[in-house]
Amino acid sequence: MVKREGASHYQPIDWNDAFELMARELNALPTPNAAAFYTSGRTSNEAAFLYQLFARQFGTNNLPDCSNMCHESSGVALKESIGIGKGCVRLEDFEWTDAIFIIGQNPGTNHPRMMTTLERAKKSGATIVAINPIRETGLISVVNPNPQEYRNPLRFAAKMLFNHGTPLGDSWLPVRVNGDMAAMRGIMKEMLHEEERRPGAALDRQFIDQYTTGFEEFAAHVCATPWDQILEISGLTREQIRTAAEIAMRAKRIICCWAMGLTQHKNAVATIQEVMNFLLLGGNIGKRGAGPCPVRGHSNVQGDRTMGIWERMTDAFREKLSHEFQFSPPREHGTNTVETIKKMHEGKIQFFFAMGGNFLAAPPDTEYTAKALHKCRVTAHVSTKLNRAHLITGEIGLILPCLGRSEIDRQESGEQFVTVEDSMGIINPSRGHAEPASQHLLSEPAIVAGLAKATLGSRSTVGWDGLVANYDRIRDRIERVVPGFENFNARIRKDVFYLPNDARDRRKFNNPEGKAKFSISQLTPPNLAQDQYLMTTVRSHDQFNTTIYGLNDRYRGVYNGRRVIFMNGDDIKAAGLRQGQLVDLTSYYKDEMRTACHFMVAPMEIARRCTATYFPEANVLVSINNSADRSNTPVSKSLVISIAPSPDTAAAVNRILREASQA
Repeated sequence: MVKREGASHYQPIDWNDAFELMARELNALPTPNAAAFYTSGRTSNEAAFLYQLFARQFGTNNLPDCSNMCHESSGVALKESIGIGKGCVRLEDFEWTDAIFIIGQNPGTNHPRMMTTLERAKKSGATIVAINPIRETGLISVVNPNPQEYRNPLRFAAKMLFNHGTPLGDSWLPVRVNGDMAAMRGIMKEMLHEEERRPGAALDRQFIDQYTTGFEEFAAHVCATPWDQILEISGLTREQIRTAAEIAMRAKRIICCWAMGLTQHKNAVATIQEVMNFLLLGGNIGKRGAGPCPVRGHSNVQGDRTMGIWERMTDAFREKLSHEFQFSPPREHGTNTVETIKKMHEGKIQFFFAMGGNFLAAPPDTEYTAKALHKCRVTAHVSTKLNRAHLITGEIGLILPCLGRSEIDRQESGEQFVTVEDSMGIINPSRGHAEPASQHLLSEPAIVAGLAKATLGSRSTVGWDGLVANYDRIRDRIERVVPGFENFNARIRKDVFYLPNDARDRRKFNNPEGKAKFSISQLTPPNLAQDQYLMTTVRSHDQFNTTIYGLNDRYRGVYNGRRVIFMNGDDIKAAGLRQGQLVDLTSYYKDEMRTACHFMVAPMEIARRCTATYFPEANVLVSINNSADRSNTPVSKSLVISIAPSPDTAAAVNRILREASQA
């Protein structure tokens, strides 16, 4: 579909005409860097590899992706600490671990398939510590809903009927929003004190001496941190911290899991490195049942980066790509998601191409992002379903419908399959089984190839048609460019396989120090005025990323609506508010203020002066300029806000009633 310049509606367009239209616009740009090619985590390895190849043959490294908005902080932190920007845990490690620390993650809502893994770990004897501002149901217990997991079907029926779940969390640390670093600092302070009192009781000194650097300076820094500061910022008591420390000191193998609750703060990178410091104290990396485990939500957000979707291409990747395809990839770094939006807003990026995703709802600062999209000459979205980003277009807008993963992908050589990489570094095949919804749908690789041929013509050194005709050929080229994919086609047809991970497999740390690095960071208390709160964002049970399937959030007792502000009950009383009252939220960042109207007050077991709202509704409150240090990830998890009663509630009440009746 195309919305032509000056038109108010989309109309059908032939695929070849669409490719030619985009090619003309791309080739008319003043520089290749006036285009940006965004990637969603849905994109397969094969499509992502072709996509980055096309962008670089076109002449740009402007390859923003959804990882810029979620686990970029994890990648930066881990790369510095242990030399690889990925987790170091295998799936089977959960069955061997002694303790699991779940920090800033709500697996029951955001990673439900992980609940089975946690249940098995619990049955194998693991102790689970949850560090989270909200007492989430999924951190407390689980009822496995998969009947295939039960040898006796009567046990499945009994669990479903009587809700006899498996208890999960042994200890819940109700930290303040962004109090995670202080909580980890307190736990380590207890461990260091115990080690001083009883050498060998709390630390793995052999690991520390052989494999790490910076321990003495780090230990002195932790010991010098005042307890008053730790308790104030974390919101915890000494007893709560001591309980978690005792669990850690008893455990010989610890896994730390985290998600957006750590990665989307101003100090996200430093916080994640504090988690790594905690793991290093006990030698919890490079051994069975232990390690860091950043949990990603989309099916291939990690794989896309492995395939080269990154604005900062490494020299090693550039050399291999250059040698394999006989061209000179651009050396200038490109733009990440936040930088791309800003350059679109400034008119410096004029052509925006999105391989999946909802680029209106996912980024921060919704109004700013919408204006940035409007200022483009062309916006084009490869999509499996309609979303609101399709309504906010450049002068020319295109919707390019593609096959979903569940649909059969038929090319010249027959039915194809693609691959993805999960959070554990496992390469999995994905093959569709349903007939395509339309004969006009193209696969993602076919769309990339069609655009590349039309745009590059004889300038390209790539046989695009041959690659799309048989995805084995794409995998052959991946094998020669990306480390770890030796004998790719043969291995993936035999079974799934793990990519190599030196930190996990060999205790080899490929950072400049050549050793796992203890990092030193400063604790910073939140600077709140008397009438201000910290706000974090959460997702509902009926939600996957930006896709909202329903208006209910049964785990939190919310039904028929999403414009909710969760508050501590005592804070509600102190502010003179009441449950169900409509309020307006105003966020503050430097001299910027943003207001979102008509949120309903709901009591929640959450720390004082802390609040929570739903993503993406609250994105309008997140400044495009408020991003994490060193990773540039939007700060969506610790906004400073004030809350005021809504002055005009009648229209809002009518809207709420109308939405509820339509749900």
